[in-house]
Amino acid sequence: MSDAALAIAPAGVAEHAHAAIEVRGVSHHFKLSGAKLAVLDGIELSVAPGEFVALLGPSGCGKSTLLRLIAGLEAPTSGSILADGESIRKPDPSRMLVFQDPTLFPWASVWKNVATGLEARGLLANQRRRVDEALALVELKEFADAFPHQLSGGMAQRASLARALVNDPALLLLDEPLGKLDSLTRLTLQAELVRLWQRNGFTAILVTHDVEEALLLASRIVVFSDRPARIKQEFRFEKPYPRHRDDAELVALRRSILGTLGLAT
Repeated sequence: MSDAALAIAPAGVAEHAHAAIEVRGVSHHFKLSGAKLAVLDGIELSVAPGEFVALLGPSGCGKSTLLRLIAGLEAPTSGSILADGESIRKPDPSRMLVFQDPTLFPWASVWKNVATGLEARGLLANQRRRVDEALALVELKEFADAFPHQLSGGMAQRASLARALVNDPALLLLDEPLGKLDSLTRLTLQAELVRLWQRNGFTAILVTHDVEEALLLASRIVVFSDRPARIKQEFRFEKPYPRHRDDAELVALRRSILGTLGLAT
């Protein structure tokens, strides 16, 4: 673990900075024009502390909805979700959600954007150093005084990651955070995500439509059906990092996952 990672992490990070997640019989629906739209159907999923899990499935099947439920932004229609054995009933700084769009405040500097969580919790006065440490961790310290419009897409997403990491999350929920980036920036940030996960020890759940990305980042890939989403199959891929897209095992597993998704290979 780097000096920056050690500084931003609380004492005992290797043992306590990751969460165990249990999704038990979760179903969920939305009300649209007076009718019920079923989104999730009886989801059963366990995520071990420190595990990196990727969720794959057709667009609109409910993967992002499941992340929102785990984050505590909504309550499931039925079933329960637990973090370390406790029911999730509301958002908590220990569970941070990073979206596809950086969603930075345009009127605030990068430093102030990253400090938002600490400020909202009344911790900023005594923990200003943590903002600098989070920026150093994602290699944005020199851009602390920049504004979002002055950043590239990749830099803005790094700032969003820093805003999440400054809270020392036990669980990082990633909703296609690299989906709108160009291919070279995406490759760079894929490696960056693995580096941050390995250094900080958090549990990670990633929603992505990119099978190759899931295999490069995660140790387990959960494939969902069309809406209302059910879990169709799970795949484990525990190759050491860094992984290479031309690895024969990765290529073979990619073919199997695409077949499960009903896509030609």
